[in-house]
Amino acid sequence: MTEKHFDVWSAGEAYEHYMGRWSRLVADEFVSWLGCGAGARWLDVGCGSGALTSTVAARCRPRTLLGVERSPGFAATARGSAPAPARFVVADAQALPVPDAVFDVAVGGLVVNFLPEPGVAVAEWARAVRPGGLVAAYVWDYAGGMAFLRHFWDAAAEVDPASAALDEGGRFPLCAPEPLRTLWDGAGLVETAVAPLTVPTLFTDFDDLWEPFLAGQGPAPGYTAALSPAVRARLRETLRAAVPTRPDGTIALAARAWAVRGRRPTATA
Repeated sequence: MTEKHFDVWSAGEAYEHYMGRWSRLVADEFVSWLGCGAGARWLDVGCGSGALTSTVAARCRPRTLLGVERSPGFAATARGSAPAPARFVVADAQALPVPDAVFDVAVGGLVVNFLPEPGVAVAEWARAVRPGGLVAAYVWDYAGGMAFLRHFWDAAAEVDPASAALDEGGRFPLCAPEPLRTLWDGAGLVETAVAPLTVPTLFTDFDDLWEPFLAGQGPAPGYTAALSPAVRARLRETLRAAVPTRPDGTIALAARAWAVRGRRPTATA
């Protein structure tokens, strides 16, 4: 089976249990890092289940807020969770159905590494903002900053060495500071900056960590769902032995994302 076979992103509720709860924490850190004032026109590209859209709506008092999402299932989840003035369209992140220069801020949360042509996408996001407008995104640090995923893929490699080809740490070299900076610079953006965003991922017990891997949403759950029951059971016990469990049964880990931002040049620049 190919890598893309496991990149399933369609059911918003399943995603919420797997990654959405942590996505909302990192969205809050990202918005704080951007430091945008009230009254701006926002575009959230690849908005998924609406974690970042909801955060922008709640914290930034936007004048307008448009979420763009290719998956109808995710868009439906986002519509049900994001408050006004958010609205949503189903469209491709690399071909936005918006005019030139109509937004002040264009953002993409946890999406750019999954796009077939990230450079095309970022240039398209830059087209949508006014001169001087902000283009920003964040991605998980799959190689070293997502502790629970790192434990998962290390356990998978122990049980099934062929699984190493599916590990996001190797598949997504874009998810690191210098590749992100190069991507933003290559889209013609200026004042580029990159920063780490770290959030806690506290699991109430091992089942709280394990069960989302059975939902089939995303590379690791997609891989888990495709395993035979016997291999899946071996993976479960290998992972259980690897994660640091406290005496009360909780598992306290951390997740890091890399954030990047830049501005569309003005005429004077």
